Amino acid sequence: MTSTQNGVPRVEADTVSYTYPDGTAALHEVSVRVAPGEIVAVLGRSGAGKSTLMRCLAGLDEPTSGRVLHDGSDRGGLRGRARRRAQARVGLVFQEFQLVERATVLSNALIGRLAYQPLLPSLVHFVRRRDREIAVEAVRRLGLDDQLRKRADALSGGQRQRVAIARALVQQPDMLLADEPVANLDPVVARGVVDDIVRLARVEGLTAVLNLHDVDLARHVADRLVGLRAGRLVFDRPTTTVTAADLDLLYATDRALAGVQG
Repeated sequence: MTSTQNGVPRVEADTVSYTYPDGTAALHEVSVRVAPGEIVAVLGRSGAGKSTLMRCLAGLDEPTSGRVLHDGSDRGGLRGRARRRAQARVGLVFQEFQLVERATVLSNALIGRLAYQPLLPSLVHFVRRRDREIAVEAVRRLGLDDQLRKRADALSGGQRQRVAIARALVQQPDMLLADEPVANLDPVVARGVVDDIVRLARVEGLTAVLNLHDVDLARHVADRLVGLRAGRLVFDRPTTTVTAADLDLLYATDRALAGVQG
């Protein structure tokens, strides 16, 4: 496990297990600690439990057993406004961009401020000046300042994902969680988008956890690699210490793995 600042991780999965209503076990007592400011990439085959772990870390799903702690506190019992404020500290970026396609880049970015808005002003689309300034600055930092008034459905895939990143930054979170953020992009654009996530995370001192399929890209950006296979933790080590043999084991087919174990 990695060391943490003052001994308290930014986010921690403590023996987390998750079983879907149909009985499918997605995670089996997974424990991962991520320090403030650390960049961690989660690797594994499709169905390994990466997205389920991400949803648990984000507070979108409650573990079947175990706990998820943020700065040492269990947020599982929070409700209402307190829960919304806690979730606002976690910026989420998904494989699907989840933008309002007919809305402008600026309007999509401003969605990240809703957790800080009283209900009535948000219903009548009142935008505070400070919120607008925060959104414009986030869009500018993603290189999209000349696209502010353009509708999201008129953008390229890479631009749309950058709008989604801007929306997450507008929340002013202390942690970014990116679940396969570049799976729908070509390799060149994908690398640029991931580089942007990591660059901004490092500048802001944010913790970042990214689910990635591209091992080379993960090794390029992450301080630490976490490997999941069939919902179980295979390794959790600094990137420089993860070997080719580790990765072969992580991605081996079940038949090949059975042959090795036999």
